[in-house]
Amino acid sequence: MPTPSDASLAQRLSACWQAGKLPEALAALDPAACRWLLHHWPLIGRPAQHPPEQAQGGGDWLTWLVLGGRGAGKTRAGAEWVRALIHGRAGPRAGRIALVAETFNDVREVMVEGVSGLLAIHPRAERPVWEPTRRRLEWPNGAVAQGFSAEDPEALRGPQFDAAWCDELAKWRHAQASFDMLQFGLRLGARPRQMVTTTPRPSALIRALLADPRSAITRMGTAENAAHLAPSFLDTVVGRYAGTRLGRQELAGELIEDRPDALWNRAALEAAREEMAPELMREKLVRIVVAVDPPASSRRTADACGLVAAGIDRDGLVHVLADESAQGLTPTAWGARAVGLFHRLSADRVVVEINQGGEMVRTILAGIDPAVPVREVRATRGKWLRAEPVAALYEQGRVRHAGVFPALEDEMCDFAPEGLSNGRSPDRLDALVWAVTALALGPQSAPRVRRV
Repeated sequence: MPTPSDASLAQRLSACWQAGKLPEALAALDPAACRWLLHHWPLIGRPAQHPPEQAQGGGDWLTWLVLGGRGAGKTRAGAEWVRALIHGRAGPRAGRIALVAETFNDVREVMVEGVSGLLAIHPRAERPVWEPTRRRLEWPNGAVAQGFSAEDPEALRGPQFDAAWCDELAKWRHAQASFDMLQFGLRLGARPRQMVTTTPRPSALIRALLADPRSAITRMGTAENAAHLAPSFLDTVVGRYAGTRLGRQELAGELIEDRPDALWNRAALEAAREEMAPELMREKLVRIVVAVDPPASSRRTADACGLVAAGIDRDGLVHVLADESAQGLTPTAWGARAVGLFHRLSADRVVVEINQGGEMVRTILAGIDPAVPVREVRATRGKWLRAEPVAALYEQGRVRHAGVFPALEDEMCDFAPEGLSNGRSPDRLDALVWAVTALALGPQSAPRVRRV
């Protein structure tokens, strides 16, 4: 069998694959050749994971937008593109690259140290040195990549780059501001470019990139990467959600449009968005509540615990501040999360639906912090009827979103008279409805001056 230095190895393996004899050829590889093959991306990457030649409008592309499902191979494609840029194998060699994710933790855990991240995909001789405190990668040839959080758009003001890799753009809280600042920094080299890897959501920025003739668009589904995914994931998650609206978005990588019979739509939510951080917003609010819609069970497959915080200002405008809903939490865990959010936002009250747990809910919260004031509410009408008055407030411009809450907004735009399209409970939406109702619609909704 040829050694890794044999330039014909890739061609021979390709010929074996075309002849239907790839398993036999792989079994005959010695360890050195196997290690070489592991990092030879031109051969092992799927066509959708390689850069396109032209933009959709013809000519060179400026943005490569990869819309993919969960586990479809987006991260590996992004990391391999950066690796190719560093060595001049994907156009002009890049010396300075920006790595931008929703948070610094995402930069580190996904883009750099993840199983498909930049450290894992390099052979040892090419591997860059990672300096976590500086959020900086440096390659043996002198190229440098710097990590940035989309939570801090101003950090992108000043630095300049040959290229950028943006991960999960649809989740960024300050997407437009961070993306705009990045564009001003892409000013080095002969052809500055950027790659965006994200599970699609129909945000204004994603729509703009899709419409830009200088964008090259790649779509990939989870099923395309089945060989690298756990069989249990394919059997349970893919089997459960395939064909549903959520599955089409999260697995097939489709951009799902609004439901015509839903109470909310994306355009209205974008119009209701404000960029002020919740910590700054808090200063102008006269009342803040944390709403909890507890699950009936803590099993991983059970409904999520809805946990949403909102506040109301002196003009009677409601501002949604946080969505910390989560699935599979024990009562103690979601209680601690609710109390933690209460203290972090200096809230006035925790509002809890007691249909599922009754007095147990108050007992759980009192056991964590007996000083937290709790107001119990009981659902006497269906979810749609409870949500309609809240949707009316949105239509009147009386509810704003302090940032982006992708999972919550997905539920809002998928909530129709018969419920969510996937048949699950709209737990995040329920918590939102309780929070807004308590602030602007309930019997105790009149704003009063807070003591911070």
